[in-house]
Amino acid sequence: MRLFLVEDEAPARERLIETIARVEPGAQIAGVAASVREAQVWLAAHPAPDLMLLDVQLADGLSFELFADDAVRCPAIFATAYDEFVLEAFKANAIDYVLKPVSDEAMARAFTTYRRLRTHFSADVARLAADLAALPSRARQRILARSGAGFVSLRLDEIGCFVSIDKATWAIDLDGKRHLVDGSLAQLADELDAQRFFRINRQVVVAAAAVRGFRPAGKGRLTVDLVPQAGAGVTVVVTQERAAAFRHWLGA
Repeated sequence: MRLFLVEDEAPARERLIETIARVEPGAQIAGVAASVREAQVWLAAHPAPDLMLLDVQLADGLSFELFADDAVRCPAIFATAYDEFVLEAFKANAIDYVLKPVSDEAMARAFTTYRRLRTHFSADVARLAADLAALPSRARQRILARSGAGFVSLRLDEIGCFVSIDKATWAIDLDGKRHLVDGSLAQLADELDAQRFFRINRQVVVAAAAVRGFRPAGKGRLTVDLVPQAGAGVTVVVTQERAAAFRHWLGA
């Protein structure tokens, strides 16, 4: 079990590590952070942990910010001295909410909950995958884009990539023209044909038709080369945690 700890008070962090060592000796502390920003940097540079343990109130904000826009999907245990954040915690992937000072018993129960949920959902994965494979394809073939005061319908086989810029989502066609579309990139990615489109990071979804190739970018990342028109002005880098899936998707 790989754990990532987010706690801005060094004594509390050390006590938490000692508690984990007693109740879950097989766990590995993969990384630690003392702020929201440090946590974002670590998560962007490393494979996703199995479980996160977080204080709620950090020096630069609330740890719930890490879960905005589905940026982090691994489960979390929140450890805090305050009980008013319970509802928000369970909206942010929480499997348990532990009040400080954290006791061995409370942490042991949290790890038991994690293992029980992991076993349950792992057993369901194969069945769910089979059920989804049996469903007829519902991936959309066209998308609406704004044109002045109205809208135009674009064929998805003409789109090279989708990019999120300043919270706006743009479709860039294979001729390099940009079209403003409604909805977030995360919402759009869920509706696209996974065989034709791949979300390589939080800002970019690429179409297979627009990919010419890729090359190493250091630290496990990949730089993707798009056809010139579709890639104009867009830096396309696959994150480390998505690199293997991208290779598989592209057939490398």
